[in-house]
Order: sequence, then C-alpha cells, then structure tokens
Amino acid sequence: MQQRQFKPFDSVSALTLGGGGLGQVWGETTREEAVATVNLAIEKGITHLDVAPMYGKGEAERVVGEVFKGKDLGDVKITTKCRLGTLPDDEVYERLNSSLNKSLDNLNMERVDLFLLHSQLRQDDFQLYTLNEYRETNTTSLSCYYNAVIPAFERLKEEGKIGSWGIGGLGQTQAIIEALNHSNLPKAIQCVVNPLNSAGAIGYVDEDFDPHKILRESQKVGVPILAIRAVQAGALTLEMDRDPHPSGFDIKDFEDYDRAEPFRGLASDWEINPSVLAHRYALSAEKVSSVILGVKNRAELLDCLDAESAGPLTQQQITEIDKVLSK
Repeated sequence: MQQRQFKPFDSVSALTLGGGGLGQVWGETTREEAVATVNLAIEKGITHLDVAPMYGKGEAERVVGEVFKGKDLGDVKITTKCRLGTLPDDEVYERLNSSLNKSLDNLNMERVDLFLLHSQLRQDDFQLYTLNEYRETNTTSLSCYYNAVIPAFERLKEEGKIGSWGIGGLGQTQAIIEALNHSNLPKAIQCVVNPLNSAGAIGYVDEDFDPHKILRESQKVGVPILAIRAVQAGALTLEMDRDPHPSGFDIKDFEDYDRAEPFRGLASDWEINPSVLAHRYALSAEKVSSVILGVKNRAELLDCLDAESAGPLTQQQITEIDKVLSK
C-alpha cells in the first residue's frame, strides 16, 4: 500500500482503519469479525488505526487492544480522541487526561501517537442551529481551546502519553478557519472529503458548514490532513445498510443518499462500485495523507483496498463527478 507523508508519524498508509465500524456505529458486527478486520488491515499494509471512546462506548478501542495485547505495534500508529465540550479552563487537563487514561486501558497501551479533540469547534458566542441544548457538552469554544486545550495537549505530550495532537474539522466553519490560523496550529486535522461536500448528520452545529472551505484552508496553511466521511455515512454506497435512527438524528444521511443517485448512475456507467469510486475521490484530494475508513467487516475493507490499488481519479473524472452532483 502507498505510504504518504504525514508529519506527526513521518509517513502513513493511504488508508486508515477507523473505529466507527469496529464499534458498530455503522451497523452490526461481532467482536470476532472486528478483530479479523483489524488483522486483515495490518496484513494488507494499513499502518494507522483511528479509534475513539465514542465508538461503541470504548468497543473499538477494546478491539484494537485485543489485537495487540502482548504484541509489538511495529509500524502501526494509534489515534484516539476525547469529546471534551466546553469546561472551565482549570478542569480541561484533568478531563482530557482522564479520558486518555481510560482509552489507554482499553487499548492495553501506555501511549498513543495522536490525540484529537473530538468535540466540534465554535466561536464563544455562536449558537448551534440545531441541538443547541448540547452546545456545552458537544462543542468546544475557541477561548477554551486556545487557553486550556492546547496547553493541556502540550502537557500530555511532555508527559510522554501522546506523540502529537490535533482537531476534528467539524463545527462552525469560521471557528475552524480561525483555529487553522492561530499561532499554535493543530498538528493534524480530520477533514470531511466527499463529492457531496456534506458532513450529514454530524454537521449539526453550523447551518452553512462548508467542508471544502476547511479542506482548502488546511491545504493552504499546511496542516496535515486525514480525510473522513468518504462515503458520507453510506450515502455514496449502493444502499444504506441500516435503518434511520428513531430520533431522526441521522435523517440528513438518508437525504444525502437520495441526493447521491446521479453519482450511483455515473458509477454504474463507469462499471465501478460507488463505494470504491467515493474512496478514490477522497484519495485523489490534494494533500490528503490518509483516508479514514468506516468499515465494519472484511468484505467492506476489501472494497476499500480495491479503491486504493486502483489509484487516483483523473481530473476529468473528478470534474464529471462534481458536475453530476451539482445539477
């Protein structure tokens, strides 16, 4: 598998195995199948595993911990995260440290290579356009981020518990742009990269959330990029393999599935699995170091491996994809 430049690790495989599928965020799987999927990923040259406490209430971390228990990681790098919210400055380090300690216990490890802020960024006075009742628990204000989160991350790095730190590129578009122009830049960012230019259900903070704008700013300032949402929660696949959540929270993902019908038509014309095409689209984005996969089993992983081995799309193909989805 192709290795790409990624400053926090020096290099990283073009594909990253994400923990969402392992933690059953994207439908059911078993512990046995999840473990087998991790082992296959490593066998096929994937060198980065991206997990979080939120993925199955720690299940994704425990799967990785089971795979590597008593073993050397070798070239494999591990990322985990913490959804912090907005706290008083003097409580931030303890919350991050506590979350990290629980993750390390799940992983059976003493450190992780990358630790990301999993809550979405916003300007201090910004109100969420939906779910504003979760503003303090699910989003981090810029003042909290600047004054407390960055120093806490740096302290954890000095203590040897993390190799580097970064942010998720979700939240209020302008707040993320500001964070990308701060004097202390994140060492990595996760950017939504898909032809729908959509974060779907998780784009609940900013009604005008613009993933392309965040991707372009990350490219401009040179923050290393990990791509997420390549198939937009299943919207860019042949069919959604889960039912809508009873709460209606993920309705946007299903609306995106309908919006992506021209994309599936184009994939059919080109005789390409739409999931493979969507992953190739993300892999073709400029300065993307690795595309994080949301697979939950070996069959889905094999489709993604096919996408990587097929190589990047041509500019003409990218233009055609963008054109059919802009109509």
